[in-house]
Amino acid sequence: MTSKELVLLDSPIEAFKIWLQEAIDAACVEPTAMTLATASKDGVPSARIVLFKGLKGESFKFFTNYSSPKARDLIENPLGFLVFYWAPLKRQIRIFGKVEKLSQEESLEYFQTRPRGSQIGAWSSPQSQSVASREALEKLVHETEKKFAGQKIPVPPFWGGFILSPESIEFWEGREHRIHERFLFKKLNKQWAKSRLAP
Repeated sequence: MTSKELVLLDSPIEAFKIWLQEAIDAACVEPTAMTLATASKDGVPSARIVLFKGLKGESFKFFTNYSSPKARDLIENPLGFLVFYWAPLKRQIRIFGKVEKLSQEESLEYFQTRPRGSQIGAWSSPQSQSVASREALEKLVHETEKKFAGQKIPVPPFWGGFILSPESIEFWEGREHRIHERFLFKKLNKQWAKSRLAP
């Protein structure tokens, strides 16, 4: 579905679902990977790639260590920007909105679906902190494996989800001679308003 056709939809969320599925069908590398941009309380920007983990209504879910720099940014300054880019399709989606934590129950529900190795990793990694060596990190993993041997692994108290509730969603599709297609959906009075942007 082209961006021209997307603009005919009333819901940018439905449009997002269509483009995401088309990226999956086209076998794009890591189609659920998205850039998450944050800023500290002092306005210092930071960006990294995280994985999109589904929608909650119109909000976008992702998970992380709550002690990580990204989580600290979002707790201090709860605004974020998400960017999906599917190069083979020449498509990009930019999403801005407010961010809040998911409930502990929702984080637990997702954590229980993760492979056991990923659950061990969540407990073992002091995310973004300095470690002495690869061997030291692997030792932490081994110690966690021993701790939970034969047990169901609980969700770490320092780990969980966030949701970004969009206030604007922009669809971009590449065209010849850089005369690209761009459509912006902005939420006004709880309704989505659509407009075309110049490339």
